[in-house]
Amino acid sequence: MAKSKWPQVKERLSLIEKWARDGLTEEQIAKNLGISKSTLNFYKTEHPDFLDSIKRGREPFIAEVENALVNRALGMEHKESKTYIRDEGGKVTRYKEETMKYYPPDVAACNIILKNKDKKNWCDNPQKLDMDRELLEFRKEMERLNNF
Repeated sequence: MAKSKWPQVKERLSLIEKWARDGLTEEQIAKNLGISKSTLNFYKTEHPDFLDSIKRGREPFIAEVENALVNRALGMEHKESKTYIRDEGGKVTRYKEETMKYYPPDVAACNIILKNKDKKNWCDNPQKLDMDRELLEFRKEMERLNNF
């Protein structure tokens, strides 16, 4: 029987959190740990502290991506710096140029935000959403009746 790598993985929980915060996928994290994706999934179910490390790491990453998406949806300005180096008669001179670059609102970003934050009003298929809601209510009722 193969020896578990959990003790080595457990020692690296803070590093795992950092990897998740940096945006690494679960496949990349598993590769960095020298384990398979299925072993990573097993550790997530068997070791809550492992799953918590991944979740804690992802929270700031997700918030940062959401903020960037909102900025893109609403339009934004961004300071852009460029440095030029010129050789003028044997003398090297550096020039730094700063400009404000404007990005207009992005319809695709608006669409993503609205579909995820206001599903009731911005759904591609409202009938499916209603059917899923009814199915969930039906399953809850069936579970309640089975518990009698």
